[in-house]
Amino acid sequence: MHALLREAGAAPINCGELMAGASRRAPLRYIARMAKTVAIVEDDAAIRANYADLLRKHGYQVSAFADRGSALSAFRSRLPDLALLDIGLAGEPDGGFALCRELRALSAAVPIIFLTARDSDFDVISGLRMGADDYLTKDAGMPHLLARISALFRRADLAREAPAVEEIVERGALRLDMKRFLATWKGAPVDLTLTEFWLVHGVARFPGHVKNREQLMKEAHIVVDDSTITSHVKRIRRKFQAVDPTFAAIDTVYGLGYRWNA
Repeated sequence: MHALLREAGAAPINCGELMAGASRRAPLRYIARMAKTVAIVEDDAAIRANYADLLRKHGYQVSAFADRGSALSAFRSRLPDLALLDIGLAGEPDGGFALCRELRALSAAVPIIFLTARDSDFDVISGLRMGADDYLTKDAGMPHLLARISALFRRADLAREAPAVEEIVERGALRLDMKRFLATWKGAPVDLTLTEFWLVHGVARFPGHVKNREQLMKEAHIVVDDSTITSHVKRIRRKFQAVDPTFAAIDTVYGLGYRWNA
């Protein structure tokens, strides 16, 4: 147990004190569950070890993989709480993209962040289209990465909580099931990721009201740059248009943000 806690970056625990204070503290068997598991898929051993060490020092459990095959095999056995994926993996220039699709097929809810040296708009848009929740380049500082990870975990925790007010949100042809996080348009399901679902909820909750990008980030419990919000909205539109080619409910208010067209 002490070895596991040291691995996660936690201070050693006096088991006698813990059991003596069981009425006031969490039982011992729950302590190891408190640390979130972050999976790192990175083929550069030095970079992989560096990120793993830093994340452990900040209290996360870490599982690290050098290639897509070993990561996918592990994910099929047990899903991580969050995945950090490089795009170029050993022998696979776009292996991270393939792994993102495969992981998203296993779970619509696991937060996925691309952490890569590739910074082209094409790669960013491709990553988000494949279901990633965020996209960072490796020149981002560790505090920036930790803030993004923390924001995604907050969002995931909120998603597990029962909705405070509305369980079903209906706005015309749109129906959002807030318990199951399912969206339908004119009765047909729209396959949204959790980030996309929250963005739709944020803009549709008050039809006609303009939501700027900062407000939408707050609604979706994410911290990203403006271009990432724009990419998410474009992807959301395409998903609705795949169900209904006439879909035009999300208006762009140039210089301000987006609104739901009632």
